[in-house]
Amino acid sequence: MSPTAVIIGSSSGIGLELAKVLSARGYRVALAARRLGLLEEHASTDPNVILTKRLDLSQPDAVKIFAAMAGELGRVDLVIISSGTGHLNPDLDWSPEEKTIATNVAGFARIACAAMKHFEMQGRGHLVGISSIAALRGAGEAPAYGASKAFISRYLQSLHFRAKKSGLPIRVMDVRPGFVDTAMMKADKPFWVASPRKAAEQIAAAIAKGKRIVYVSRRWSIIGHLLRHLPE
Repeated sequence: MSPTAVIIGSSSGIGLELAKVLSARGYRVALAARRLGLLEEHASTDPNVILTKRLDLSQPDAVKIFAAMAGELGRVDLVIISSGTGHLNPDLDWSPEEKTIATNVAGFARIACAAMKHFEMQGRGHLVGISSIAALRGAGEAPAYGASKAFISRYLQSLHFRAKKSGLPIRVMDVRPGFVDTAMMKADKPFWVASPRKAAEQIAAAIAKGKRIVYVSRRWSIIGHLLRHLPE
């Protein structure tokens, strides 16, 4: 039987490209995002998309929607949490900070926790979260963004330790993109910019290899090394 992937945040960008790449690799794909119309539009062109649901990661009912999807699918082999938000906030207004935390921290943890519990009951699974190179160093103009991505990386690390302790074949992968050409890219002078398709292909390859941490594109591992060792 073909493996089944649930992609949260798959209406555009990396999430949508991952849906296409995984479908081409033989996965049955279930898609969830706020913009249901875009999911249905893609589903109409891809017979491997077997389910679409409207899901807003920042809302408490996201867990119920995810659980309903998992129940309808029967077996879930892979969950990818690609939803996220971020705002440049030089004036340090609270509203964009709050929105970022609601989605990238509370929302991410809701689904990651639910996915992990589902895998434990199922006895196996693979959880993938999209963090960022920004997880490694704070940014003065986007405090909540970098901090929220650091939370994602540490939460995934904790779930990885939990999986190891359980002895179950559950894998957890932390994806740390650099600049990817999506609506989320807000840098004035970006460099080493990857297309969403290239990012998705590298992520899919890392999933197949069972990687723990992957930088996208791979050259960003150099920046990751520097950020971990250079003084502030």
